[in-house]
Amino acid sequence: MVARQQEDSFCKQHTTEIIMKPGLKIFLFIAFFAPQFVSAQIKLPRLVRDSMILQRDAKINIWGWAAKKEKINIKFNSKNYKTTAGNDGKWLIQLPPMKTGGPYTMDINGSNKISLKEILIGDVWICSGQSNMVHQLNIHDVTYAKDIAEANNEQIRHFWIPTLTNLQGPQEDLPTGYWKSAIGDDVRPFSAVAYFFAKKIYEKYHVPIGLINASVGGTPIEAWTSEEGLKDFSSIQATIQKNKDTAYINGMNRAAFSNVTRPQQNDLGMLGEKKWFDVSYVPKGWKTINIPGYWEDQGIRDLNGVVWYRKEIEIPASMTGKQARVFLGRIIDADALYINGKQVGVTTYQYPQRRYSVSSDVLKAGKNIFVIRVTNTAGKGGFVPDKPYYIFAGNDTVDLKGEWQYKVGEVYQQRSGGGGGGINAGSQPTALYNAMIAPLINYSIKGFLWYQGEANTNRAEEYAKLQPAQIIDWRNKWKQPGRPFFYVQLPGFMDYNYLPSESQWAGLRESQLKSLSVPNTAMVVAIDLGEWNDIHPDNKKTVGERLALAALKIVYGENIVHSGPTYQSAAIDGNKITITFNNVGSGLMTKDGEDRREFAIAGANKKFVWAKAKIEGDKIIVWNDNVANPMYVRYAWADNPVNPNLYNKEGLPASPFRTDK
Repeated sequence: MVARQQEDSFCKQHTTEIIMKPGLKIFLFIAFFAPQFVSAQIKLPRLVRDSMILQRDAKINIWGWAAKKEKINIKFNSKNYKTTAGNDGKWLIQLPPMKTGGPYTMDINGSNKISLKEILIGDVWICSGQSNMVHQLNIHDVTYAKDIAEANNEQIRHFWIPTLTNLQGPQEDLPTGYWKSAIGDDVRPFSAVAYFFAKKIYEKYHVPIGLINASVGGTPIEAWTSEEGLKDFSSIQATIQKNKDTAYINGMNRAAFSNVTRPQQNDLGMLGEKKWFDVSYVPKGWKTINIPGYWEDQGIRDLNGVVWYRKEIEIPASMTGKQARVFLGRIIDADALYINGKQVGVTTYQYPQRRYSVSSDVLKAGKNIFVIRVTNTAGKGGFVPDKPYYIFAGNDTVDLKGEWQYKVGEVYQQRSGGGGGGINAGSQPTALYNAMIAPLINYSIKGFLWYQGEANTNRAEEYAKLQPAQIIDWRNKWKQPGRPFFYVQLPGFMDYNYLPSESQWAGLRESQLKSLSVPNTAMVVAIDLGEWNDIHPDNKKTVGERLALAALKIVYGENIVHSGPTYQSAAIDGNKITITFNNVGSGLMTKDGEDRREFAIAGANKKFVWAKAKIEGDKIIVWNDNVANPMYVRYAWADNPVNPNLYNKEGLPASPFRTDK
């Protein structure tokens, strides 16, 4: 324990934290966790520690650093294994494949002794991608309150890796991280998608499941791929080489910082003798506005700045003297909530759902003053519609939607002048691979789970090449060409469009669909699981369980249908087009029993109109009476299709597709 505390202290003392944007912290290591820091003693990588899960039925690598030519002995599962550290102090011992089991203790002896406890042998999965893989159970603790309360499985374990970047090259180790079991509050930081994947696999086989979570919100796929994996992308290679010049990076960031829009601390609500959240403040000149809603849609034009909202809320006596919770949906971008002059919640960026706890001494019977300070730096500001807005305590709930009063506290001005856009390290090619994936590649695993794509929607065609390159790259790094790789296709998001239209998100989904050409992959279709107003839809359980179906079929050999229908071919016959599918299972169906929706058809001019469609066996016949010579069909081709209701009878949705490209 003392050694662990010293290691954590060292990391804190040798770390510089740079906040690139709200909610995303990038850690740059001045002397990145040099293994030789304790070169006179055996040192293990961060992954190899108490409570780890090792991969069953595969050779197991145990590695680390020690003094030059130091003799290392490992005792594990009643057997001894020996090696000698090289001239560089590095050593590796490969244990033979082992069956499911544990808990075991591992003793490692050299000039010092290390004893690792509570080790299990099971299946280990790398879980990676953007924020929808990051999103912890804790963020969705209302939807999954029962799952969290009932979590009590010490054989499902999660290793979370903090956001790290390196533009120079691959790192050998991580600065921190612990294996945690799915028990009590320790399950809250688990990736929700990964947890429900593991839970379904465990319930079937009772095999320990290890989840290594390396994921960062808002990041593109090329940031997760190695330099070698990107060798065929010349423009990206040029960026990689340029980013290795620290003088260039520092110069770009200094220039960007000098040109950034930032608050000037002129918020009138915070400058007066009485702050606008103070209970003794008397409001003057406030106007009416609605919550939820964006202020740009309610008579305020192009305002970036600070807007204050205020309302007197009637609270019944039955809600006082007890802890309450406030749900404020989502707010663009940042907010602070005050009740009766006391700050009860703060969020610094737009994506989290606002769920604030209110202590038992805050509310009073009768009128309570609610004040919300909202800060917005770009785009529409305000309160996202179709989200929950209420306060509740015990069995009582008070609605917070409706008319409020507002007043502008500050208007931000964009600085003019030179300066570049700056370098966000987390969005740069190889940066996340180098710091968060490279340190893992000695660790034996079962496969990969991947949920990403939102950050690449404006480059869909390139993604069709980048994703196969990443899959091959990771398999090469682990020296496992056929290692299973399962990924999630983007769900629906943004406004519904009731006319056929073009869509970047649909284009990205098409590129993801093409990656199924890479052997031993599977794609989870999530088009039915999105939310129009939230890039982080609440339904993480179904995503995780659909990933588990892919694993049950491809990895564990179950005779099941693991995928919804995917486009195979199209045949034109007169004024109709017949679509054939793969993965039809026991047949095609519409989930809601309504007509086949979301099919559009076009002739040579590619002007798409809605089509009629009917199921005939395992095929779909598509036509429009006004299109005499059809050539092309699209299905669910939109950012957020209104009703993508084509499924197989196993209840899995069809992937969006088009035939015109």
